[in-house]
Amino acid sequence: MDCKQLAAYFDHTLLKPTATRSDIEALCAEAENYGFASVCVNLCNVSFARKMLKHEIKVCSVIDFPFGSAGASSKMHQVQEAGENGASEVDVVINIGKLLDGDKAACVAELKPLCEFAHRNSMTVKVIVETCYLDEAHIRDACEIVEASGADFIKTSTGYGTRGASYDDIILFKKYLKRNTQIKASGGIQTLEQARKFLSLGCTRLGTSRTVGIINEAYSAGVIA
Repeated sequence: MDCKQLAAYFDHTLLKPTATRSDIEALCAEAENYGFASVCVNLCNVSFARKMLKHEIKVCSVIDFPFGSAGASSKMHQVQEAGENGASEVDVVINIGKLLDGDKAACVAELKPLCEFAHRNSMTVKVIVETCYLDEAHIRDACEIVEASGADFIKTSTGYGTRGASYDDIILFKKYLKRNTQIKASGGIQTLEQARKFLSLGCTRLGTSRTVGIINEAYSAGVIA
């Protein structure tokens, strides 16, 4: 595996509310240097990131981040704005309270129109289900909701909950997903060992602010040359 092949699994992420224009510029430069799948930024930084990047590096925007508690129309507006400003991927936080209530119908009703709009506009949708708050039954429900909505990915975490991704999360996703829904692990991925384990379990995308460190660790370990 070479650097570009490994880097292509990563969304190079900066979601701190204190991120400045120079921080986003540096993020984009790193993404182009290493060949990450995307830069993942807050909605206010999408337009600037798109201007900084060549077209082969995608811009991903988080939607209703980190709580997921806005109304459906607000989430739709954010997805539309992200697309208009140059995002080709959106990571949408599910309504966690409704998920915990077992109100699968409400979650699908909110997410499905977003997915339909995004797909009409050639955008990829990842649904963040915040696994730190979920037991196995909730994860089963989350998988059913994500697949019923038509989303492309299920994603573990915002990074702002009580923990990030765990290996058990991915094992449960694989247990309950019935279609070709992809999996993104995010939150707390700090090392090459963790990244490789998540990939081995079936993740096709990883989200972390430690992307450059992980790639450099892979160089040092001789995993990539």
